[in-house]
Amino acid sequence: MSTVEPIRNLPDIRKIEDILSKNKRDLLLFTIGINCGLRVSDILSLNVGDVKGKNFIKLTEKKTGKPKRIPINEKLLSMFAEYTKGKPTDTPLFTTKFQNRLNRVSAYYIIRQACEESGLSDTFGTHTMRKTFGYHHYQKFKDVAMLQKIFNHSSPQVTLRYIGIEQDQIDNSYKSFIL
Repeated sequence: MSTVEPIRNLPDIRKIEDILSKNKRDLLLFTIGINCGLRVSDILSLNVGDVKGKNFIKLTEKKTGKPKRIPINEKLLSMFAEYTKGKPTDTPLFTTKFQNRLNRVSAYYIIRQACEESGLSDTFGTHTMRKTFGYHHYQKFKDVAMLQKIFNHSSPQVTLRYIGIEQDQIDNSYKSFIL
């Protein structure tokens, strides 16, 4: 089983956003993933009423059963307002063209195809969004304890390994070590 990687470079994220901007649903899916750090199962379980006119996303994580409350940032607030306009609150936030709830396989292909189109060569999937959030959150705040809480990880080492920081540090160590 191969693990997916975070998207480490901001220009690559912008390329993917540009590719996904052709479809508002797909861009919103990606934007939630990289701004909230939710698992794709939790993102796909959202209904319009969970975000429409709200300042927080409140949910119970599917994997852990733990409640989660996430403030909605300015970027997502405006996207939610536009995307949910005229939609009933009891409908899924992400639907197929047949109005069924989008599933994780479809979400995988959306993210994977956008990463491939942007020229990225690592292994990517839906979990890439969560790892990208973690990677950039850590780069900005350098607070592994906070990120560990956000992800409900058992230790800081698990969090650093999860977001690829540990591997970055090992790679840099090898690159810097010359005899």
